[in-house]
Amino acid sequence: MAKAVSLHVICGILAALVVSLVKADDPYRYYTWTVTYGTRSPLGVPQQVILINDQFPGPRLEVVTNDNIILNLINKLDQPFLLTWNGIKQRKNSWQDGVLGTNCAIQPNSNYTYKFQTKDQIGSYTYFPSTLLHKAAGGFGGLNVYERPRIPIPFPNPDGDFTLLVGDWYKTNHKTLQQSLDSGISLPFPDGVLINGQAQNTFSGDQGKVYMFRISNVGLATSLNFRIQGHKLKLVEVEGSHTLQSIYDSLDVHVGQSVAMLVTLDQPPKDYYIVTSTRFTKRVLTAAAVLHYTNSHTPVSGPLPIGPTYQIHWSVKQARTFRWNLTASAARPNPQGSFHYGKIMPTKTILLANSASLINGKQRYSINRVSYINPDTPLKLADHFSIPGVFSVDAIQTLPSSGPTFIATSVMPASLHDFTEVVFQNNEKTIQSWHLDGYDFWVVGYGFGQWTPAKRRSYNLVDALTRHTAQVYPNSWTTILVSLDNQGMWNMRSAIWERQYLGQQFYLRVWNAVHNLANEYDLPTNVVLCGKAIGRHP
Repeated sequence: MAKAVSLHVICGILAALVVSLVKADDPYRYYTWTVTYGTRSPLGVPQQVILINDQFPGPRLEVVTNDNIILNLINKLDQPFLLTWNGIKQRKNSWQDGVLGTNCAIQPNSNYTYKFQTKDQIGSYTYFPSTLLHKAAGGFGGLNVYERPRIPIPFPNPDGDFTLLVGDWYKTNHKTLQQSLDSGISLPFPDGVLINGQAQNTFSGDQGKVYMFRISNVGLATSLNFRIQGHKLKLVEVEGSHTLQSIYDSLDVHVGQSVAMLVTLDQPPKDYYIVTSTRFTKRVLTAAAVLHYTNSHTPVSGPLPIGPTYQIHWSVKQARTFRWNLTASAARPNPQGSFHYGKIMPTKTILLANSASLINGKQRYSINRVSYINPDTPLKLADHFSIPGVFSVDAIQTLPSSGPTFIATSVMPASLHDFTEVVFQNNEKTIQSWHLDGYDFWVVGYGFGQWTPAKRRSYNLVDALTRHTAQVYPNSWTTILVSLDNQGMWNMRSAIWERQYLGQQFYLRVWNAVHNLANEYDLPTNVVLCGKAIGRHP
């Protein structure tokens, strides 16, 4: 009997240990965020901004891969509001994507609790408002996903970690900017550039130590270049990909993108300029911060370090040097290069051509002739409840065609586990930036002029980066390869806010007809119903 009792106790201890380990691996983190208006002076002039917990920018989320995030968002604005999690893959869970195609907006004086997991990813990401022109008022923040202790990273832990949210900014109220777009008038040139919501910042570190700088472009429209006076930038991570650790004097970061670099404070003890400035603009906007050595008694001095301005070939050449570190671990112990993407034959090619045109005398933007409009019912809910007439799967085609631009709520169907080649063809004179929710993808090629099948010979099929946002240079093309392994309704959009607001987006319906929780989670118990979904039984 004593042996049986002892065995029972031992089994109980082991069971408790297993539960403890499971909880240790997948902990829960709880947050309550309140969204309000407030007054700040980002460019020296008081203006209305969006605050989260009275912070501008919003609180930084610092989590560990596989953490479960339970975030209660309370909307105290006078408009409906949503946050989207830029770069978080939302495995099997487009219900939590935080865009109008998947979620009903959070109405004023109400709340919604997001529930998602930072599953199998490590890196530098952001969140921001997906509704109206709220992003022009703030509401954005950093989202850093760190490795679990058992997962090695390909560099020593830095002595400090700085998150820099950089982006263009308007002094004009976001509602006024929205009215301009609604009337068919493009946004004016931005008034300035901010670093962490301010025109001036100071970042301090000790001489001889190494610091991580995470740079995210949270602006509305403008590509930026980042540099630090007298210091080299060692690129180590791009949107969840560990890179070959190349050294740069400066780095381009396009709208919606994030990069992480190591900077060694190996210069004489003084203060140095940190600079970000606009790219591909006739008038260059610049913001400067200060890198302060803790043993410095000398303030910053001299001219700001010069960066590139309109040199497109320079930027393309730099982009081609960003390479995957094939021997580095990902969020799991297996190396990044263990998935040989270049040896897989694509099941489908999608060629997407963006364009700017007038519809009924108003400025619109389109993809393959279709300019997207949001319906009053989220597409995901319409799909779930089989509500007809909300979206069209026939409007947008997989290849460009001639003819007039038209308005539609466009959804492109795709099969779960398709391996797809997507070519972004930009025939305009402005740079583009494209984002796909719920996924990362391999950026395998950049080229000038028109894409043709012969261009595949120039693809990098060995060590191209995975990332979630890709730039397309003027009169050029960019190709990505994506494994459609995440079932759901996913937003493919321009990261340039005016363009997505006026139609340069659509949804990708990745589907398997067999209901299986291994493919996709069920409708959340706290789902908000709106539009034609009101009254439906969850």
